[in-house]
Amino acid sequence: MLNGIGFIVILICVFGSFVMAGGKMDIIIHALPHEMMAIAGAAIGAFLVSNPMPVVKAAGGGIMRSFKGSRWKAQDYQDLLTLLFGLLTTFKKGGATALEPHLDAPEESAIFKAYPRILKDHHLIEFICDYLRMMTVSFEDPHQLAEAMENDIEAHHHHELVPQHALQQMADGLPAIGIVAAVLGVIKTMGSIDQPTEVLGAMIGGALVGTFLGVLLSYCFVGPLAAKLQQVIDADAKPFFIAKVAIVAHAQGLPTQVAIEIARRAAPSDKAPTFQQLETALEEAKNGLAAQPA
Repeated sequence: MLNGIGFIVILICVFGSFVMAGGKMDIIIHALPHEMMAIAGAAIGAFLVSNPMPVVKAAGGGIMRSFKGSRWKAQDYQDLLTLLFGLLTTFKKGGATALEPHLDAPEESAIFKAYPRILKDHHLIEFICDYLRMMTVSFEDPHQLAEAMENDIEAHHHHELVPQHALQQMADGLPAIGIVAAVLGVIKTMGSIDQPTEVLGAMIGGALVGTFLGVLLSYCFVGPLAAKLQQVIDADAKPFFIAKVAIVAHAQGLPTQVAIEIARRAAPSDKAPTFQQLETALEEAKNGLAAQPA
């Protein structure tokens, strides 16, 4: 929604100011189809050459992702903290034997099923389950555990950023591709040097549309989308960091509720639940855990 409004504002202000200054849209409209074909075609072709098909597909999904924004809402952060509390409490009370059934089949676990939106994030669920399982087996050194989790988060984040880097590369190349289209227009103009001045002026103006489009697409469309995608990816990586903080704090021997409180403080300030909200949610979680069969 916000992206669409921004693009409309760009188009209205750029072309509106041009018309208000006395510019003639006829030249731009006439040159737009073939200039756009050259620029967009060259940019897409270069994008296909420089990236493997999985990255191309991921970039398409990334554009849609930049429009949708982060999938993590305020309630999701509270649910994640409550989920971690339930898992760590189960581990503390019943040990590995009590926790393993939940880790082996999260989709069948009463603890996980209470938070269906969290359960849909397969990467995060695998991350939590893998490291809790490792902690139950032999990963007793909190520092080694923290380092392993950080490396895993970094690798996942790097993978997520690949399509964003590809889009940013396209944005960086568009101004130069616009110059290529403009040079072609100048070559065409030079081939008609015997034409009247008004005809040559229109042809040169059409050629400059190529440079204009390259810069406009780069800095007002593709570049902002790539920047927005990076913000979304960074925001969606936060839950991994929160899970790491809670699990490592628990591995250090801190009380479960203290570990969750430390993790709460790692959540984005605009989406983190308050201390009272989390305490209420944890009390409800405790009642739910007490009601489960032993």
